[in-house]
Amino acid sequence: MTTTLHQRLAHGDSVLMVNPNHVSPTLCEKLVRSGADSVFIDCEHGLASFEDIHHMAKASRYAGGWGIVRPQNQERSTITRCLNAGADGVMVPLIHTAEIARQVVHTFRYACPDDHQTKLLVGMVESVEAVRNLDEILAVEGIDVFFVGPGDLSQSMGYSPSVAAGSRRPQAVLDLVDATLRRIRAAGKIAGTLVVRHDAQHLVSAGAQLLYYHADPFVAEGVAAMRKLSTPSAAEAVA
Repeated sequence: MTTTLHQRLAHGDSVLMVNPNHVSPTLCEKLVRSGADSVFIDCEHGLASFEDIHHMAKASRYAGGWGIVRPQNQERSTITRCLNAGADGVMVPLIHTAEIARQVVHTFRYACPDDHQTKLLVGMVESVEAVRNLDEILAVEGIDVFFVGPGDLSQSMGYSPSVAAGSRRPQAVLDLVDATLRRIRAAGKIAGTLVVRHDAQHLVSAGAQLLYYHADPFVAEGVAAMRKLSTPSAAEAVA
């Protein structure tokens, strides 16, 4: 029997979810076959359409994984169409209050009344307001994973949401991400967040189970490594 995402998370396993960064079913299939548990199909910041959701999620399942979609908003029709297009779950942005969380759960269950238990509902905690209301948000039943979004949280705190290669976010943001992950776990809930190579182990120890990353850095790091090895100085050193 195939283990579901719900079962993996309930057992305490880490789940790696990779954003392909490109509208490409074949890339989704490749990512899963390479070891990703799920692909992340972004309709909030990315270019994926409802038809793209259908093909990308299907390719992920064909390879043995899942396709999780971030809709562009919390509207009933948007979430419903994402799920009806074949998404295995949705990661809904901007869960600032418990009331918003309840509305999202209601919309999610309305969208798939007969099989919502088989789909994953992820709520994004990505603002100072959401952190302030976290205890009330966590008390809302029906959200499977609470995902701490460090980029939007940084912006909410007055910092840039982006981080240059080789740099780190401000310590105040890192500390708040850690504290929020621990609060989610202390409440008996499942936590997730964005990870990069240098902080993945730390964030797992802080309580993150749903680990989100991007495909583009994999490509950039691989190409950079090959370029470094193929320079004349590197070749001479090997010789």
